[in-house]
Amino acid sequence: MKLYGYFRSGTSHRTRIAMNLKQLDYESISINLAQDEQLQSTFKAINPQGLVPVLETKDLVMFQSPAILEWLEETYPQPPLLPNDRAGRVRVRALSAMIGCDIHPINNRRILQYLRNELNVDESQVMTWCQRWISDGFAALEFLLDEDKHRGDFCYGNQPTLADCYLIPQVYSARRFKVDLSPYPNIVAIDKHCQTLPAFIEAAPENQPDTPTP
Repeated sequence: MKLYGYFRSGTSHRTRIAMNLKQLDYESISINLAQDEQLQSTFKAINPQGLVPVLETKDLVMFQSPAILEWLEETYPQPPLLPNDRAGRVRVRALSAMIGCDIHPINNRRILQYLRNELNVDESQVMTWCQRWISDGFAALEFLLDEDKHRGDFCYGNQPTLADCYLIPQVYSARRFKVDLSPYPNIVAIDKHCQTLPAFIEAAPENQPDTPTP
């Protein structure tokens, strides 16, 4: 399998985590978003939307990380990243969607570039924009995590799920945008625990082949 992505792309990061949790071998192919390689015709021939990640197998070319993660879960069911019960599955999918639909896209690079280049928003205002929407989303997520008294060290239950695949890259992004995480102790604790697990460590942006040398 080939995974087209970028070291700092949150959607690529969540896909790497899931593939690592399922112990899958894949070739990482860097698409440098900072240099707009995703807009070049060679990549758009693979994904006309010009976005990462893209997962390519012998038979399929897949894009959009939610679809890729669902495919991974169906094709490689062990270890499961969704609970066995319907109530658990809908909970994990909802937590994932809070991040994947309502937090991450608003702070995505192409949105921020539009603010900078088309609307002439200065960098401090861009930072305020990111902090606002991440904080709003994290406040709701923190409430849901806190009310779940059966939760272990993860977003749901006692083993990693798709929700953790979504959360950890968003925490990385929150720190990058200097969001105050002190109001979200459950989120911080989940992140701290996940950072002890090889699947999450190996997927981290700083550990990717295309990470710039300091």
